[in-house]
Amino acid sequence: MNSFLQSVTDRVTSKRGMWITLGIWLLVTILLSVLAPSAKEYEVSSIDSIPADAKSIIAQNKVDTYFKNNEGIPAILVFQSDDNKVELADLNPLFENIDQVEGIKEYVPLTGMQPQATANFFSKDQSTLILPITFESSLESKEIRTALEQIEEIVKNNTELTLYSTGPAGIAVDSLNLFSRADLVLLFSTVGLILILLIVIYRSPLLALIPLFAAAFVYQVVNQILGLMGKAGLLISSQTFSIMTILLFAAVIDYSLFVFSRYREELKKFESKFDAMKHAMRETGTPVFFSGGTVLAAMLVLFFAKFGDYRNFAPVFAAAMLVIMLASITLVPALFTLFGRKSFWPKIPRVGEESVKSSSIWSRIGKFVVKKPVLSASVIGIILLASALNMFNLKYEFDTMKSFPKDMPSRQGYEILEEKFEKGDLAATTVLFEAKEEITPEQQGALLETLADQELVSNVRPNGVTADQKVVQYSLTFKESPYAVETMDALKKMRDNADKLLAENNLEGELHFAGETAKKVDDRATNDRDLIVIVLLESLLIFAMLIVLTKSFKMPIYMMGTILISFLAAVGLGMFLSSLFFDIDTISNRVPLYSFVFLVALGIDYNIILISRFMEERKKHSVKKAVEIAVSTTGGVISSAGIILAATFAVLMTQPIQLLFVFGFIVAVGILLDTFLIRGILLPALIIFFEKDNPAAAKDLQ
Repeated sequence: MNSFLQSVTDRVTSKRGMWITLGIWLLVTILLSVLAPSAKEYEVSSIDSIPADAKSIIAQNKVDTYFKNNEGIPAILVFQSDDNKVELADLNPLFENIDQVEGIKEYVPLTGMQPQATANFFSKDQSTLILPITFESSLESKEIRTALEQIEEIVKNNTELTLYSTGPAGIAVDSLNLFSRADLVLLFSTVGLILILLIVIYRSPLLALIPLFAAAFVYQVVNQILGLMGKAGLLISSQTFSIMTILLFAAVIDYSLFVFSRYREELKKFESKFDAMKHAMRETGTPVFFSGGTVLAAMLVLFFAKFGDYRNFAPVFAAAMLVIMLASITLVPALFTLFGRKSFWPKIPRVGEESVKSSSIWSRIGKFVVKKPVLSASVIGIILLASALNMFNLKYEFDTMKSFPKDMPSRQGYEILEEKFEKGDLAATTVLFEAKEEITPEQQGALLETLADQELVSNVRPNGVTADQKVVQYSLTFKESPYAVETMDALKKMRDNADKLLAENNLEGELHFAGETAKKVDDRATNDRDLIVIVLLESLLIFAMLIVLTKSFKMPIYMMGTILISFLAAVGLGMFLSSLFFDIDTISNRVPLYSFVFLVALGIDYNIILISRFMEERKKHSVKKAVEIAVSTTGGVISSAGIILAATFAVLMTQPIQLLFVFGFIVAVGILLDTFLIRGILLPALIIFFEKDNPAAAKDLQ
């Protein structure tokens, strides 16, 4: 592999090869832009996350099969009056015009019902009225948005009521609106922040623009490739595309910094810009390409997940990383070679200049770690351990609505329902009993009473029987929110004891549970399974790759060990700081796995760069001297890359959902821990502990 990469980079960095490389990239980018569709054409606001064999999905399919009227996309219209009392007559204009709205399958005809029948649709203080409606299941989110806008226009023009649209249909529309704006904010914020940081850190306009220029090429190529994959059938969620954008810019900038840092060193040894880049890539090409390979491997492992969001990451991120890896050994060195020494203007490197100043901060840190490795490792170890202990205080939030902005209409409507109505009514659980024989009315009643006696159940209502009397449906509501952990636990217990519940009533058949709470139970179980599987597989895979890189079994152990403790510390410290500064006490159960994948994959990059330089220097020096040189020579570029990478992921905090906000913040915290504490101090100290000098290098100790 080394010889192959060297042959590639040697050709790319020659004068002729440089122009050919740039020409090929330009041609490919133009052709894809003209011939391939954009990934945006196949972007969806959400995808099916729970696997098809999950119990809640099986239950819902049975409900839809036996009771076809249940099919459709439900929405809840929440009406409030300025004078704190809603009259049923206020809805007359809406019911007179609602049939003109396309896509509505059915609605509750409140104005044609008896007063006692409409009472449940009013809040106790009469300030709020709800109207359930169902859209055709074939409608896309954009079509639902048009329909809801028509309803809002009717209400606005003919009543004094305030309307909020919530439920699955309202949430889908708001998600579509949020991400259509958020993508542009994310892209421009990322580019702007990177540009500012590069200029501030390196004080060179070209050093800021060249990596971004490379990233722009890569972004366009990846976007069109994903468009082709979308055309072939791949769905790309908005959330996946947002994170992919951050990953792309972060990785391209990172690898560009590693390349030009070594290029600057070689320009102080060689007069020819082509010779300087050739020698720079001979030492940098393999670790940079290998770093990209670890990230790629981490993304491919996600194919083993059952959770839809994680599986959606795999093809999207893998495609992006393949292009990034190729760009890191072709496009990036070709661009820097094109500009040569001018890339570093106004501080142009000259032949004969000192590579790294002995007075630099990383030179001092390197010397300190070499002299006092025990103290260095102990202090950093205590900091990381203290941060990791906060993992025991993690609390998960399963209510997706709490992740959206507080001013989002569907969340506002949802919270009004939560305040004005019984919490359990927000999303009732459908219980389906599928019997082998005809079910008598007495048996139906007995099963209803048994269900009503279960833990945390508020009430149970019959909701239909099939014509052959073999399948009965109930609507069950809990006392607490359908998304509360205790509610989920209660339903899981009922589902696990389903056979016992039927036996108590001398019934034979199957009991199924469908609805939001049932889905969340499966969501939690699937996520817990994926967390264990992905953590184990990814750790083992990257560990094996490190063995190949270092040709050692011992070194990868503490390389992986530092990354794993860094991940735990990042989540613990990140949640502590989120609570302290942003008043966020709970997180989505997706955050730990999201954070693990990126912190391990990207964090190991910095370890690889340090270890690669250590291994290079160890051929000529003792362990201590090699560590000192490795820390001093890589410290500047890794710290710069870490700051930019952390800031890039922090841009996710501009996104409209709390999941991405917390994920971006935790990854930013973790990258800074990796950059300054792990790579800068802890790992060098561990190298001194565990690596031994060979006799040939012992002379350097004197």
